[in-house]
Amino acid sequence: MAPIDVPALSLADITCRFAARGGAGEPYTAVANATLSVAKGEFVSVVGPTGCGKSTLLNVAAGLLAPSSGTVDVFGERLIAAEGVNRRAGYMFQADALMPWRTGIDNVIAGLEFRGVLRSEAIAQGEVWLRRVGLAGFGDRYPHQMSGGMRKRLALAQTLILSPDILLMDEPFSALDVQTRQLMENELLALWAEDRKSVLFITHDLEEAIALSDRVVVLSAGPATRPIGDFKVDLPRPRDVSEIRMTPAFLALHREIWAAMKEEVLKAYAAQKVA
Repeated sequence: MAPIDVPALSLADITCRFAARGGAGEPYTAVANATLSVAKGEFVSVVGPTGCGKSTLLNVAAGLLAPSSGTVDVFGERLIAAEGVNRRAGYMFQADALMPWRTGIDNVIAGLEFRGVLRSEAIAQGEVWLRRVGLAGFGDRYPHQMSGGMRKRLALAQTLILSPDILLMDEPFSALDVQTRQLMENELLALWAEDRKSVLFITHDLEEAIALSDRVVVLSAGPATRPIGDFKVDLPRPRDVSEIRMTPAFLALHREIWAAMKEEVLKAYAAQKVA
């Protein structure tokens, strides 16, 4: 077992370069010398301009992408992307990763079945998780028979049933309407509070980042993105994400972080207009 002070996830001096289209020209540097960490039980959100490399960093943390240079440690052990994915992490994507031909319960237990768990035992665990995410009685429905919010609840159960030590979440609620999104954010916080997994959460929404997190990391505009700010969110828990947004402390923190972000967002917007 790793010492208690060892981060759950540590990305050190990460640089990611990609070959130019067609193989000609200089490589594109998406991320340059980026360092960030997530402590055991900590909820960290990463915000930054569109296209700045947030998802690239998340893919590096998941072991899905090998960095051009730099290191990734998971509870003190080096992660080598070429040798496999980060098996202590669960990854929740922006788009649904549900299998349309499987029912709700069969989607939830897919990972357990792939691990060789007996189907009867997997179903028993799946039913527990359907109840925990508010989908009891919906296990026989297919994804196309569910609302967007229900599919996100299903995806959350699908991820958490495997009991990962780290949750990697790539804008998981961005496609939802505002009301459903806030319900899902509160649902996530309630589930997180039960066993305090380490979370690395990617979002474009600064309000979402502050409402959910213990820390907010701000990235610069790309190319060659890197962290330019690291802000502690010293707001009381438990939180209701709709109510916490109205507090003076939240508004003050929002102003402080936005001051660090604004110039980078404008840089990214200007670059997109030129492109």
